[in-house]
Amino acid sequence: MSAAVKGSRAGYRGIVKDTQNFVANQDAEVLYNAMKGIGSDKETIIDLLTSRSNKQRQQVYVSYKTLFGRDLIDDLKYELTGKFERLIIGLMKPPAVYDAKELKDAIEGLGTDENCVIEILASRSNKQIHELTEAYKEVYESDLEADVVGDTSGHFKKMLVVLLQGTREEDDVVSDDLVAQDAKELYEAGELQWGTEESAFISILGNRSHCHLQLVFEEYRNISGSEIEESLRDELSGDFQKLMLAVVRCARNIPEYLASRLFKAMKGVGTRDNTLIRIMVSRSEVDMLDIREEFRKKYEKSLHSMIRSDTSGVYKRALLRLCGGDDDVAGEFFPEAAQVAYQIWELSATARVELRGTVRPAADFNVEADTKALRKAMKGLGTDEETLINIIPYRSNAQRQQLRKQFKSQLGRDLMADLKSEVGGNLQRVLLGLMMTPAHYDAKQLQKAMKGAGTDERVLIEILTTRTNQEIKDIKEAYQEVYHTSLEDDLGSDTSGHFKRLLICLVQGNREEQDADLARAMEDAKELCTSSDEESCSMESKFISILCTRSYPHLRRVFQDYIKLTNKDIEQVIKNEMSGDLLFGLIAIVRSIKNKASFFAERLYKSMKGAGTDDRTLTRILLSRSEIDLMNVRHEFKEMYEASLYSFIEGDTSGDYGKVLLALCGGED
Repeated sequence: MSAAVKGSRAGYRGIVKDTQNFVANQDAEVLYNAMKGIGSDKETIIDLLTSRSNKQRQQVYVSYKTLFGRDLIDDLKYELTGKFERLIIGLMKPPAVYDAKELKDAIEGLGTDENCVIEILASRSNKQIHELTEAYKEVYESDLEADVVGDTSGHFKKMLVVLLQGTREEDDVVSDDLVAQDAKELYEAGELQWGTEESAFISILGNRSHCHLQLVFEEYRNISGSEIEESLRDELSGDFQKLMLAVVRCARNIPEYLASRLFKAMKGVGTRDNTLIRIMVSRSEVDMLDIREEFRKKYEKSLHSMIRSDTSGVYKRALLRLCGGDDDVAGEFFPEAAQVAYQIWELSATARVELRGTVRPAADFNVEADTKALRKAMKGLGTDEETLINIIPYRSNAQRQQLRKQFKSQLGRDLMADLKSEVGGNLQRVLLGLMMTPAHYDAKQLQKAMKGAGTDERVLIEILTTRTNQEIKDIKEAYQEVYHTSLEDDLGSDTSGHFKRLLICLVQGNREEQDADLARAMEDAKELCTSSDEESCSMESKFISILCTRSYPHLRRVFQDYIKLTNKDIEQVIKNEMSGDLLFGLIAIVRSIKNKASFFAERLYKSMKGAGTDDRTLTRILLSRSEIDLMNVRHEFKEMYEASLYSFIEGDTSGDYGKVLLALCGGED
């Protein structure tokens, strides 16, 4: 059988192409004049070198030396500095020489840049590997394999040596029998064995074609019930694990792997400029269009916009020229990306997701014994926090409500009051939240978001856009009971404009719950399409009306039809046309419809990334989803951020507060 490599597209997929009417001598003169005298004309250098193919740049290099008796690269090094110099010099080197230089820099001196070595050797074709090893030998008069062997060790070294041979099979005709055999061998070498037989992983992942490996990974999932990446994370460690995961990801989709490398190079504080430059230079004539598409699909923002916000000056301008267009600009959304967006909504519409919480009713629940243990833990001097943590998060909410009643009837005491007096800080917030019913807990979060100076609109959005009709009805009743006022009145007095109208629509709890009506879905999609051509007020009203009242299955169909009509994803249109809190509210609705667990995973990630922790968001989501879908949220977190939710919580919290959150999280993935 034959298979197609995922991530590959027909036709030329680079950004930089041969320029028409190219004259090497003329370009050489332009560059010479741009660097003549005091200072240099950097804009001219950028415009010329980023609009010529590498083959044309090599001709310009030769012409420059012929005409002026000077070395163009030496002159560029003299005139330019820093990151901009590194980028421009990279453009001037043939691809194989550039890769060889990156590898030389990565392995020479103190320490090795293993990530650079992994990226290059995992993502290059056989032909590219052969060319870069030859270039390395020619430029550095040294053998690349010998240098790699001298600088690495263990299984990591063995796999690098295998990749350096450049002997990966390239036939797209795949044997079903060999696929089954390889999948079985990987399974037996890993999960079924005490310890791991690394040689099997090295042999198969280092030599089989990408088409073959994609089918092996599917068969492996059928045999083991898990993805090959999960097994590699469990069975391997260190640089060897990182290398094998990179090989798997490149076998699946090289542009997606490189898109993730670019995102990591720019996210957070500081920019990994070497990684950013290397990928932008080396892929500008290979698959930059595909990388842009994968980036846009995975991170819901364009590569262009992230480079624009993360870099500056002439360095930024050069990078943006290599990137090409901005996929966030109207009319720039690729047909391929529209197709992918359509497929994502199709998957969302057809997937049957089993919601799984992490907290379940305790099988051996004894309300009297728990009551005594809790009282003992809080009686006298000091508090036994460990006992509180061992009981409260391990009981379902229904069981906790029994505990509250039993505590009062058996001891004549208020369990909530005792907890409030015995524990403090974040631990108190979590334990008290767990002892409330879900509706009362949400009502309290909403009331706190509105009381006092300022309003926490993100809390209002998070809760009201993700709750079911019944949950909203219960919240409203709890709010009225506790605060003696209606939730709708408080929302109305604390917000304004279209955002107010959005919240009032949501708090009615009147979202339709039936399946999609195909004819009506197309009508709704057309209504949303035409609204963007009308007055802003009319457009916002139509979006609110449809997104707040139609059922989830119906809206998934609406959003698919919208793509058919416009070649644009509804989320990107909202980002382009809306603003402020209304934008955030509508985006939250769309993302909840697409994948609610993914929406919460992103909220949790943002609550812990960077300096400081947003403890209120962290605790609110863990508490409110622990009996609904926190296991699903955990899975999405791991998929999105390549790290477990458990490890993030463990690294970002401490003490008894950390322990109770980890108990709710329910385990390490």
